[in-house]
Amino acid sequence: MGHTVARITLHSPDLSRSEQVELLVDTGLTYTWVSDAALRRLNVEVKSVRKFRTIDGRLLERSIGEVVIEYMNEKATRMAVFAEKSDTEVLGVDALEGLGLEVDPITKQLRKAESLLAL
Repeated sequence: MGHTVARITLHSPDLSRSEQVELLVDTGLTYTWVSDAALRRLNVEVKSVRKFRTIDGRLLERSIGEVVIEYMNEKATRMAVFAEKSDTEVLGVDALEGLGLEVDPITKQLRKAESLLAL
């Protein structure tokens, strides 16, 4: 199994600033994690602090805020975690679903989803 990496554009909430970043895609992770420095350059406001449990059982507290994420000409305002230097920057499933994207299991690339799940 390979890794999927995506080069996405992040925009400030008012769309006045933007920055391209490369993020590892993780369909098992809820939120997108982006460096604290990048989110602050984009004037992303801290909305709250949440607790996260790591795969090895550690409990982390991180700030979260809203950022506009763009990929393949789709934009969506999603929650992002202010990642610290020891954290991995990751595009989570919340952003994938918000942008209508999925990982192609053959090519390991992001693609527009043919349809979204409705229950």
